[in-house]
Amino acid sequence: MIRRAVPVLISLLVFVSFVATLVFLYRKSEAQPIVYQTLLPVTADIVKKTVAPGALVPRREVTIKPRVSGVIEKLLIEPGQHLKQGALVAKVRIMPNMVQVDAAEAKVRSAQISFASATAEAERFRQLYTQSLISQTEFNQYQLAARLRKAELDAAESNRDLLIQGSSKKSTRVTNVVISTVEGTVLDVPIKVGTSVIEANTFNEGTTIASVADMSDMIFQGRVDESEVGKIRVGMPVAIAVGALGSERFEGTLEYIAPKGVEKDGTIEFEVKAALRLKEGVMIRANYSANADIILDRRDHVLTLSESVIEFEKDRTYVEVETKPQRFERREIKLGLSDGINVEVLSGLDPKARIKRPTGDPSSR
Repeated sequence: MIRRAVPVLISLLVFVSFVATLVFLYRKSEAQPIVYQTLLPVTADIVKKTVAPGALVPRREVTIKPRVSGVIEKLLIEPGQHLKQGALVAKVRIMPNMVQVDAAEAKVRSAQISFASATAEAERFRQLYTQSLISQTEFNQYQLAARLRKAELDAAESNRDLLIQGSSKKSTRVTNVVISTVEGTVLDVPIKVGTSVIEANTFNEGTTIASVADMSDMIFQGRVDESEVGKIRVGMPVAIAVGALGSERFEGTLEYIAPKGVEKDGTIEFEVKAALRLKEGVMIRANYSANADIILDRRDHVLTLSESVIEFEKDRTYVEVETKPQRFERREIKLGLSDGINVEVLSGLDPKARIKRPTGDPSSR
């Protein structure tokens, strides 16, 4: 009996396994019902904007340059220092051009000879005038000539002293000292004591001793792509984010749009500038990198939807509204301003309506 029962049991087990496998494969192949996620419209602000990368810079930055060529003998400032207008910046030890010095010496000698001659003539005619041999008019002419020669001698000597020493005893002018022409903060001092400097002239812009700027008047200076420049205008509000200051943001007003674009990396960009409203207690440094959100348009406290749930067909827009659990009907709606992610709903939708999310929407997973 046992020997006869074993084959039967084996056959039964094989049959049961076969049936179980069929049932498993059937259930696995059976399509699972799709459960759609839904969302509600949200009341929020819609802000349409374009982003301009750039930096914060002083509105007015002035470079201080020497009035004579030479070597820096004293340097009296350092970056970060606040300067008053007229404050002493540096002193230059003049290294005179010997050709110019020789020419100045020659002018002095010539002026001395002319003055000595004019003085002798004036003395001779003074004696003739005291003897009533000439008129007072003639005597005055020779006196005037002597005074003119004396003025020419003083000017020649002063010019020679300025070339050699940078100052003159007969003049209040001092050319070998450098003073600040504006009030502000020293941003940069690119030279050191002992550095050779060149005066600014027709052929050379001169050596920069320091850069001074008013840090209380800052602007945003950035670039806008040509595809966006037609959408902006002077006077638009600007929100400026500074990377170095974390979440700190500043308000501003667009005040300049370049009339000519510049090619950069194969695209045309236009320079823009915006006045910056500083905040008390927030330290701003020149050339902080920043991004400016130029606000093109905005709607505050309006009904909004994610653009991912909207269906577009020709000139109409639709959404699928849940009428019963997992049952939806297509409904036409009218849209307003969009920021590229969310869009304003003008009509056609109840604020409490549940909207079907597309199965490919990442937010529905």
